Amino acid sequence: MTENVSFSDRGARFLVMSAAFVIVVAGLRASQALLIPFFLAVFLAVLCAPAVRWLCAHRVPNVVAVLIVVFLLALILFGLGALVGGSINQFTEAAPKYAERVNALWDQIKAGIDKLPVEFHPFGIGSDSGVETLEVFKPGQIMGLLGTSLKGVLGALSNIFMVILILIFMLLESTTFPEKLRLITKGQESPSDSRLAGVTGQIQRYLAIKTITSLTTGVAIGIWVAIVGLDFVVIWGLTAFLLNYIPNIGSIVAAVPAVLLAFVQLGPGAGLAVILGYLVVNVVIGNLVEPALLGRSLGLSTLVVFLSLVFWGWMWGTIGMLLSVPLTMMIKILLENTEDLAWVAVLLDSGKSLEARLKPDGARTGEPEDGSEDSGD
Repeated sequence: MTENVSFSDRGARFLVMSAAFVIVVAGLRASQALLIPFFLAVFLAVLCAPAVRWLCAHRVPNVVAVLIVVFLLALILFGLGALVGGSINQFTEAAPKYAERVNALWDQIKAGIDKLPVEFHPFGIGSDSGVETLEVFKPGQIMGLLGTSLKGVLGALSNIFMVILILIFMLLESTTFPEKLRLITKGQESPSDSRLAGVTGQIQRYLAIKTITSLTTGVAIGIWVAIVGLDFVVIWGLTAFLLNYIPNIGSIVAAVPAVLLAFVQLGPGAGLAVILGYLVVNVVIGNLVEPALLGRSLGLSTLVVFLSLVFWGWMWGTIGMLLSVPLTMMIKILLENTEDLAWVAVLLDSGKSLEARLKPDGARTGEPEDGSEDSGD
């Protein structure tokens, strides 16, 4: 009898949680105009908080420290906006011309395939014509899609005043929040304090390392395509920087339009050179440098990366896609520091992280030594 009651309770709890999840998702989607600036401010606040603390530690008043950091950040953002905005407008104007050239090249490839003596089925099923299946693909559309996505990013930056205003209040609050916690707990150290510090440290470490490696990727790609002679160097550097926040999938998506443009603008040799540049940069930074800095515990399953990209893109459009992996990673860090939902964080883990978890104690290598894992020892 007890087992039946327990099973029914678990079923009811699952239904309630599912209904609550649907309500939360609907609310997030309906309030995207308000939440997108808020989450952008959260993202920037996590990155800027260490700089504010450093200034405060050097006897700079709290308000002055916040204003200095925000002022420098605003200068960088407005400067990038002015530089990138002009490049995006030029690219969107030239995109139809390049799309026509890409589609013409694609038509030549299909015509060559159609002349082959053997019947060609790319997916191995049902087509009377060797190139009929290829009609599904229109590479030229990628140029228009990229221009639309970049304009969405530019549109989000146009609301930068609201983001900066929220950022200022967040940074001011972050410096007094620990004191508020100590007052709430009457000066006593509680496990929740150390856990909160561990979660905050993990999130800051992840976002800081990811931003630095993404910036390095964007600069390296921009320099390489400039050496090759490709047009719109700023666009390709920006695209590589933004999409590097999306592991595995992002580097491939960032390379496709640049490679297509290189083939139609400069020829096959330049196209192969661009492919080689993207491959080297992403292998070195994405597969060697970044995992060594992040450690195995800060990883996500490839399936989770793709599903989060689809989910947040459906929720908030282009900005949602760019923030998808950082948001999912922040949720994962919070979950693995919650006793009841730590199992969900395990499901989100990558294969390498699971290998590290399955190793016996003392045999772990490459794990970060900060965060909640140490606080519980």
